Amino acid sequence: MLQVENISFSYGRRKPEVLSDFSFSLEKGRVYGLLGKNGVGKSTLLYLMCGLLTPKHGRVMYHGVDMRRRLPETLRDVFLVPEEFDLPAVSLVQFVELNSPFYPNFSKEDMMTYLHLFEMDWNIHLGGLSMGQKKKVFMSFALATHTSLLLMDEPTNGLDIMAKSQFRKFIASGMSDERTIVISTHQVRDIDNVLDHVVIMNNSRVLLDESIVRVTERLAFVESDSPALAEEALYKLPSVQGNSLLLPNREGVETKLNLELLFGAVLADPEKIKELFHSKVEEER
Repeated sequence: MLQVENISFSYGRRKPEVLSDFSFSLEKGRVYGLLGKNGVGKSTLLYLMCGLLTPKHGRVMYHGVDMRRRLPETLRDVFLVPEEFDLPAVSLVQFVELNSPFYPNFSKEDMMTYLHLFEMDWNIHLGGLSMGQKKKVFMSFALATHTSLLLMDEPTNGLDIMAKSQFRKFIASGMSDERTIVISTHQVRDIDNVLDHVVIMNNSRVLLDESIVRVTERLAFVESDSPALAEEALYKLPSVQGNSLLLPNREGVETKLNLELLFGAVLADPEKIKELFHSKVEEER
């Protein structure tokens, strides 16, 4: 669906490169979590993927078309929800009337459904909304465009605890086999229940690019106060029960994904985690 091919980018000729010879790809019908520490280039990557930035080297191909061409038929099939944005001081009805014609698959009925999930009303004025409310409205519009690719940068920033729970239902309600959603965030606890696939990046490298199914096949996420298990763990974090432990899944029993634990483990020792997945490939061969 989308291929990022050996791209390099900097924000000026004398500025250091944010991304250097970076590559990865997306497939349709998945919800991706794009994870990385602040400053590793996640937001820049999203802007490159939707054509708002142009790489110095390399290219971004969307259904075989180079995004640097910014063709209307390509742009109308991609939507970006940035981390920070503002909305005009108009009614929501006016906003939709002005912007929905750019997206031929937009559905007003679906947008009203998404607003309802966030406990928002159709008959509102955008000028009087808080940042969290604006984010709910804009994300509802974004999902209702039914673009094949939806990119979301830190979508849960500014949302309260209830809204973060609603966000998970919101994403699930807008998915289809023909759509791909990429959620870039460092707030990993907010999205672990909605992902199909996880990509962890650092220093222009993809450290992990695996489906959640594969992750839970190869790794076990356990809460325990056992010193023996803690000694065996690939990575651990303190928890109320003692420790959150990441272990090799030798028993073949699926456990609930702990994205924060996985993220920490991959950043701490990416080669050790990668070996677990490569060894499985060799076994299957």
